Amino acid sequence: MTGAGYWVDLYQARQRLGGGFLLTRRFVLTALHCLRGLAVEECVDIRLADGRSVGGRVCRQDKEADLALVEIAADHHVDLPIPAADVAQDGDRWRGPYRPATDEVHLSGRIDRTAPHLCAGGATIEALQLTADQQLGDYSGYSGGPVEGVPPGDDRQPAVVGILIEQTPDRSDGSRATNVLIAATLGEAMRRFDHLDVAHLVDVLRPAGARAAAGGPRPPRFSGTEALLRQLDDWAERRILDPAQLAELKFLAVQKLIDKELGGGGA
Repeated sequence: MTGAGYWVDLYQARQRLGGGFLLTRRFVLTALHCLRGLAVEECVDIRLADGRSVGGRVCRQDKEADLALVEIAADHHVDLPIPAADVAQDGDRWRGPYRPATDEVHLSGRIDRTAPHLCAGGATIEALQLTADQQLGDYSGYSGGPVEGVPPGDDRQPAVVGILIEQTPDRSDGSRATNVLIAATLGEAMRRFDHLDVAHLVDVLRPAGARAAAGGPRPPRFSGTEALLRQLDDWAERRILDPAQLAELKFLAVQKLIDKELGGGGA
C-alpha cells in the first residue's frame, strides 16, 4: 500500500495477518479473526499506508463481536491523518479504501440498511448490510478494513462509518460468498472498547435526533468539555500526561459531553 491513508496491514513474524485502520494515533481497530488466534499482549508489526512499520501489541478483544484493538507502542509517533467519522445513511454509497494487495480491487457499493446482526461469535451488534458492486465470490482479506460512507450530492468528504467483519455465504454454494457484506458500525466499536481517545468520534455516538439538532452552532453547555479537551492536549504536548492517562481522561470528558446531550445532566 502507498499514500498517506489511515488504513494499515498487520503482520507477525513477516506473515500478513489482515487489515485494520487508525481509529486514533494510538489505537488500530481490526476484526478479531484477522489476528488469527493471537492473545492479548502479543506483539504485532503495523505497516502503515505510507510504507513505514511500527510496533504494537494486541490490547483488547471482543470475541463475541469479532472486534479487536491493537495499541501502537509508545515509542512510535504516528502522524498520519485520522479519519473523520460519521453515521451511515441507508441508501448512500460506500467505498473501501483498504485492499489486501495492490493487485486486488477496491470495494464499493450501496449501504442497504443499518440493523441488528448476530455475529458468529454470539453477539448481536449494530451493523451495516452492504451490497458490493464487485462480484468476487470470495472477499477474504478485506476484513478489518474501514467502510467509508459517500453522501450523494454533498460537498462533505467521505467519512468512516464502519469496519468490515463478515461476508454472507451463497446459500446455494457455501464455498462462495454473495456480494452482501456485513460491517460493524463505529458506534458499536466505541461502545465495546470504552477507553479510547474519542474526541473526534463524538458524532457516531449521538442518536439521530441529536445529530440533526447539532447541525447549527453548538450550545454553550459544551464549551467546558471542549476547553478541557484542549487543555488535555496541551498537557500531553508538555509531557505532563502519559498517553494512557490522556486517553482515559479524554474518554471521561467525552462521556460527560454525551451524557449532557442526552439529558443526563452531570456536574
